[in-house]
Amino acid sequence: MNLKPMQTESLEKLVIQRMPFGKYKDSLLCDLPGNYLAWFAREGFPSGDLGGLLQLMHEIDHNDLRQLLIPLKNKGF
Repeated sequence: MNLKPMQTESLEKLVIQRMPFGKYKDSLLCDLPGNYLAWFAREGFPSGDLGGLLQLMHEIDHNDLRQLLIPLKNKGF
């Protein structure tokens, strides 16, 4: 696993970018359920920016840090 350093931009993207495919298509990345993120962790994250964001969201969820995204989500990004 090769995580990029966390940047504010990445956190902002989690609250504005929507899942482009699958069961949770059109859901905000920050709203994806933990079991779905864990499935990607087991099966492999997509390549590119989306994969990096899903990996970051998985780490946030796994470490019970979703509350860190609330101020960004409320800010209206």
